[in-house]
Amino acid sequence: MSEDFSTQKAQASAWFRTLRNQIVQAFEELEAKYGTAARFEVTPTSRADGGGGLMSVLRGGAVFEKVGVNVSEVHGMLGERAQKAMAARGVPGMDSDPRFWASGISLVAHMVNPHCPAVHMNTRMFWTPHAWWFGGGADLNPCLEYAEDTAHFHAAMQAACDVHSPDYYAKFKAWADEYFFIPHRGRARGVGGIFYDDLNTGDWAEDFALTQDVGRAFLPAFLPLTERRFPTVWTDADREAQLIHRGLYAEYNLVYDRGTKFGLESGHDANAVLMSLPPIAKWT
Repeated sequence: MSEDFSTQKAQASAWFRTLRNQIVQAFEELEAKYGTAARFEVTPTSRADGGGGLMSVLRGGAVFEKVGVNVSEVHGMLGERAQKAMAARGVPGMDSDPRFWASGISLVAHMVNPHCPAVHMNTRMFWTPHAWWFGGGADLNPCLEYAEDTAHFHAAMQAACDVHSPDYYAKFKAWADEYFFIPHRGRARGVGGIFYDDLNTGDWAEDFALTQDVGRAFLPAFLPLTERRFPTVWTDADREAQLIHRGLYAEYNLVYDRGTKFGLESGHDANAVLMSLPPIAKWT
């Protein structure tokens, strides 16, 4: 492999764009199925020190109250705070050479019907002159929980993991349970899924293949749940539960989420970084 990983970077970035296009198309087709013309508004984003991406947001649909699907490819020099955060995670060479490159896809969906679960998914590749790794995952965030929906979502994530290692699902599920926990509330923000980071087994192609399979698993994991729950009649009490749960989601993303912190500290477009926030939320 070349020292700068130019071929691998191009492959990863192209894949994230491809996955973005597939998801955007599937979500627009779902809106059309239920009689709306809601479409994604696509806005280019930029990072002052290098790179950018696309922020795609659909608002006011029959299915999605707000859903964002972002892709980015950024590069440059990490700032001091980001360097320290990387060094604390064990990334070598940050003090002597803070160059970096990163690309990924990030998705968050907030639904109209409170019986339809909110969802998050992202996958990414990160490179420095001294290290590379993949990260990502997906987690389900219902305000009104259905055991069969949780089982379906987890089964899809497990199937993606099992292709690559019989140990991955249990490890990544436990990691998600820990990562998506909200200490000040003493609870998880949802019913979990999988999460992994700093993945570098030494085999770039294999680690990339896992990341692709996680991305491919998303639509089969999520769309059937949405279509199953979309016809369910909901009440004012259901909506109240949804808005309060969204407050919980917002708290997590603003206080704890690693991607939010990195995006803001590295100078990426703030609107794109904060795309994950719900359009309306409530606190008691």
